[in-house]
Amino acid sequence: MSDTRFTLIGIGLIFVGFIVLGIFGSNYIGPTIEAQEFDDCYEYFGDKPPVPVSCDIQFLNKTIFFAFVIAIIGSGIVSLVKGVRGKWDQDVKPGDMLGPGGDNFKSDKPNSDETA
Repeated sequence: MSDTRFTLIGIGLIFVGFIVLGIFGSNYIGPTIEAQEFDDCYEYFGDKPPVPVSCDIQFLNKTIFFAFVIAIIGSGIVSLVKGVRGKWDQDVKPGDMLGPGGDNFKSDKPNSDETA
């Protein structure tokens, strides 16, 4: 895969990680505050009254979510570093090069240097 692709994929993964954290991260702040202030955790619904739940389960859900976000951002950083440190287009071997000057480019018409 091209080094430019790794760089773009890395930037995209980091961006997606921060977007996921920004959109869904606020759902995991409530249980932390409830556990610190009241020692009771509740799960809230739109159409039913709140149901008491274990704070340990809420913390486990929060840990799993943040591990997922860190994995996305971490894979983006790894991909970005791989793209930046990789072999770029100027490191192409002459045998792999296409176009004028490459070994794979053979013209049917003789060059003016070859006719003499």
